[in-house]
Amino acid sequence: MSTFLIEPGAKLANRYRLDHVVSETGGATRWKATDETLARPVGVWTFADGFPRTSEVVHAARATSRIPDARVTQVFDADDTAATPYVVEEWVSGSSLADLIAQGPMEPERAAGLVAEAAEAIAAAHAGGLHHLCLTPAKLMWSSGGAVKVIGIGVDAALLGANVANPAAVDAQGLGSLLYAALTGHWPGGPQDGLPAAPQGPAGPYPPAQVRTGITEPLATITTRAVLPQLAGQLVPGGPITSPADLCAALAEVPRLIPLPVTPTEPAPPPEQGTSRRTGEFDSTSPRRGARNGSASRSADRAASTRSAPERQPSRMEERAARTQGSPKKILIAVVALVVFAAVVVGAWTIGSMMRPGGGEEPTGPDPQASEDPTDSVELEALDIAESRGLNPHGDTDEHTENTPYTYDGNPETAWNTQGYRDPLDMIKPGVGLQLDLGDVREIHEVELDLTGSGYEFDVRVADGDGAAEDDYEVVGAGSGSGGSQVVELDEPASGQYVLIWFTALPNNGGEWRGTVNEVEIRGVA
Repeated sequence: MSTFLIEPGAKLANRYRLDHVVSETGGATRWKATDETLARPVGVWTFADGFPRTSEVVHAARATSRIPDARVTQVFDADDTAATPYVVEEWVSGSSLADLIAQGPMEPERAAGLVAEAAEAIAAAHAGGLHHLCLTPAKLMWSSGGAVKVIGIGVDAALLGANVANPAAVDAQGLGSLLYAALTGHWPGGPQDGLPAAPQGPAGPYPPAQVRTGITEPLATITTRAVLPQLAGQLVPGGPITSPADLCAALAEVPRLIPLPVTPTEPAPPPEQGTSRRTGEFDSTSPRRGARNGSASRSADRAASTRSAPERQPSRMEERAARTQGSPKKILIAVVALVVFAAVVVGAWTIGSMMRPGGGEEPTGPDPQASEDPTDSVELEALDIAESRGLNPHGDTDEHTENTPYTYDGNPETAWNTQGYRDPLDMIKPGVGLQLDLGDVREIHEVELDLTGSGYEFDVRVADGDGAAEDDYEVVGAGSGSGGSQVVELDEPASGQYVLIWFTALPNNGGEWRGTVNEVEIRGVA
């Protein structure tokens, strides 16, 4: 059956309903379709009679499905023996790089973070023997679920029959072009996906620092080395970047932020006062941006409990939350409540005095029911974190160690993410962790975490030494549930230099399992 005879509404494998054509590439047609079995949108490639590379595309799609990186577009099905051969892929909803920079270039740190994620995905594909070779702004997506996705790995090269002598260098230059576009708003190879061509000089496109001001020198140098290798070692220090892995290593040395989410099509409702230490402006775009229960309300609940607890100063996270509260109406309510409470206490004391034998004389001497000596309590403080790393003893990938300092930089808009996994964590490995080095042995009483997503399970573990596996640490507390700010209070104070947040379950975000820690604060006695 010829692709050009297939009409919208046709069904493949009695399951995939073709809805409408998205693009055509020399006899191969990409459709937006519906998987009626699982009731989800998918992308489907079909091929015209006589298309010469059908088997190569199907073979590449099957190989792509084995890449262990959730940032690679998933392949669900592929068949070149059916009457109409097809490939079924994940349908990625969201914004392409071209969409993200349509109104102007990205902040340099966010451009670096976005392209670094893409470079890691391409590097994983190269390790599996696959390449892209056709990177453009439309191929790099920020999904509506809040994840980076690279479209077309393996499949695009097979569709075009691309065969190059040095595919690693081609993909490195393609990634450099994506970084150039994110930083400048121009495409270095001419107009592409709605982006204008970069200004041209005698040696080709101008380096990014000459197109836009404000790009840091290290990031401008990395971009030039990748996208303009002929200028490496001449205009900028260092040799050409010739592989995605080399680009990953270079970007690990510059400041990076998580990419911005997709711009909402409708204005988000205003946040409720006091529910979050964030502004709430990102509610409609991703779980990371949703409203949260503020740490201040949880702190108030803990303060109102009757159990004895060490005195401590408000945490930095609580202070930020407190600054979002305090309206005149709330202050008035608080004053009225305080007056009523005082009246109740005075009345109860008066009645009690009248009922005591011998009149209202107060007994002298120590009260056997008195609470613990105030001198026995301790004042907690936020402990300094000297170093950190991602811990993955049951895998061969690094858990984004370069981003772990974002968890204690005081900025809730920066974050550390685990790797993204295509299956629940407990189906793959025992867990992954965030290790925090306090610089010396400290007395630890509680840990406050600000998390994104729902479905966490984790332990808090402590050790004196820099353990390489979770069993090297003592379990001193546990937490679970949804994101937002939550405090894990230790039943007994623990002593140690290293604190490990050991995750055994992660949230499902857009089809992948990934954990996000925005801020962490360890409190105890220095």
